Amino acid sequence: MCEDLKIVKIIFYSIAGLIMAGCAGVLVLAFQPSLTEQIADKLNGSGTKMEGGVYMDVEPGININWVNGSGRVNYVIPDSRPGRTPASVSGRTDCEPIKEEAQQVPQEEGSVVETAPVGNTGAGLTFDEEFYPYYAMLNSDMQQLYCQIYANGQSLVQTFGPVVPVNIAQIKNVYEAVYNDHPEMFWLEGGYSCKYLPDGSCVEITLKYNQTASNLEAAKQDFQLYALRILSGAGAMGTNTEKEQYAHDGLMLAADYDVNAPMNQSAYSALVQGKSVCAGYARAYQYLLQQLGIPCYYCTGYAGEDHAWNIVKLDGNYYNVDVTWDDTEPSTYDYYNKSDRAFAATHMRTGLSVYLPACVTGFGQDTEEDTGITSDIAEFINPNPSEPLRWEGNPNSNIDMGLTAEEKKQQNLEIAGITEDEVRETMDEYYKDCLRLLKEVGKGDKQYDNVIPESLWNTVEQAYLNGDYKKKYVDEALKELEAEHFVIRIQIKRLGGGYYRIYHNVYTY
Repeated sequence: MCEDLKIVKIIFYSIAGLIMAGCAGVLVLAFQPSLTEQIADKLNGSGTKMEGGVYMDVEPGININWVNGSGRVNYVIPDSRPGRTPASVSGRTDCEPIKEEAQQVPQEEGSVVETAPVGNTGAGLTFDEEFYPYYAMLNSDMQQLYCQIYANGQSLVQTFGPVVPVNIAQIKNVYEAVYNDHPEMFWLEGGYSCKYLPDGSCVEITLKYNQTASNLEAAKQDFQLYALRILSGAGAMGTNTEKEQYAHDGLMLAADYDVNAPMNQSAYSALVQGKSVCAGYARAYQYLLQQLGIPCYYCTGYAGEDHAWNIVKLDGNYYNVDVTWDDTEPSTYDYYNKSDRAFAATHMRTGLSVYLPACVTGFGQDTEEDTGITSDIAEFINPNPSEPLRWEGNPNSNIDMGLTAEEKKQQNLEIAGITEDEVRETMDEYYKDCLRLLKEVGKGDKQYDNVIPESLWNTVEQAYLNGDYKKKYVDEALKELEAEHFVIRIQIKRLGGGYYRIYHNVYTY
């Protein structure tokens, strides 16, 4: 009988313990709404679901009608996160997510909690969705709060009460939207604190500023001065594509990756201090392109760890650009103007960035199958020499194998529509021809071209990847032209018969 009573008591206390633990959990979640969301995110993924390319639900405060707007191609969130970061860029993932410090305000039944003054409301402010998509993706109430946070941040107001009713889940998205849209506010930290009532409604917001806020006008002057060093050269370029590449290359020259750099989440760290991490690179690139009139968005996600890069709009198309991962030794264009499909193995968007437009094409670097590029555009391959050419078959398959070697060569030349004198058969011939042509065209925005056999392309490509081309012909040409700077963009056209024509689009000054 005693044994039976012991078993009953054990069962009773076990059940009681489970009930108490469950109640405690309910209480914790009731008083910590943000924790509830975190658990929900863990259980349900990002909390955002898509069916047939249309988002079915969105984050708090997001305008789903804008997200699914007419003509917009939505980003498809991958089923799983990317694998290991490529060895060449290992460790270059130091983006800090938005940090929220939430404190519940005690409230007795029937009492009223006073809110802080609203500070600058930002009434009358609007932001162009072409350049500020995070503002555009908010609903109208949250856009009012966005303007208030922006205005108070501009005036260095620290603590204020929200102008519209908002819960702590919504405020996090609004703060992220302001932070992501405005790299020029380099003094604004990527975190804030708020006070909220037991029902989750926010009654007070406190912004945080970095050390530049103590002498902000001087910091702004330094920021603009250092940015101008890149913008002045980029602005002289002819097209937005050329301006974008100039800014990309200029930023890589101006900044070095340094995880210990102060204020490394800001554009200030990359442009002024010359040392930053992915967040600083991405925000600096965003600022530069904005100033050049090119829509460029700050994109956050996962690439082995939390990471940041950019989405750029050129001629109606959107492209992924990761300047941080291109800024290696030697520098590359491996992560420049790529499609989402090309980025899928290494990059996955998270947070509000999933609502930015999809990047469905790559700029000359994805295959036709991936991008749907028309045949006219696809004639040009590798506009930036970053990966080997891939033939869909044998380019010489139409040649009569019964011909002699010399006859085959002549037939190949006829197919290509060129003469033997036009072909640069070796790297020495290629370099000498480039030196001659570069000196002939002179300074400014110019183009020259020459022809090489298919077999020479990989060697030429490597010369542009590792920088050998500079010492082989560019340095000498610059000296004779009395120029200091040189920007080049390579385009390759298939001529047939196993020959390529290389177009060298250069800007020398």
